[in-house]
Amino acid sequence: MSSSDDDDDRTIGSGSTFAVDPTREIASVFDDLEDLLKNGDVIEALSQKGVNASIALTAIEGLRDYLEGKKAEAAEDFAMVAEEIRGRLELARAAEGPKNGHGGHS
Repeated sequence: MSSSDDDDDRTIGSGSTFAVDPTREIASVFDDLEDLLKNGDVIEALSQKGVNASIALTAIEGLRDYLEGKKAEAAEDFAMVAEEIRGRLELARAAEGPKNGHGGHS
């Protein structure tokens, strides 16, 4: 957030109240986060934890869309993210195999 008068997003509304438009600040945070998630070292660290950077980038896009009022696009992105995460969880569970025939630890 900037302290410069030139970059101030606050505008005077009716009366003496202020309306704040954080659009640029939010966009800047998302831009920084997207850049971070495109960094090879970050991708590697996330991958080691089982986190897919591409899915995270789609989630960011969904949140960006939602905050811009593009709810249909946001819903589509979030649905895709949820489906991908759910699918990957199911694959991981299947790879682990049955615990004791009842889904619990033996």
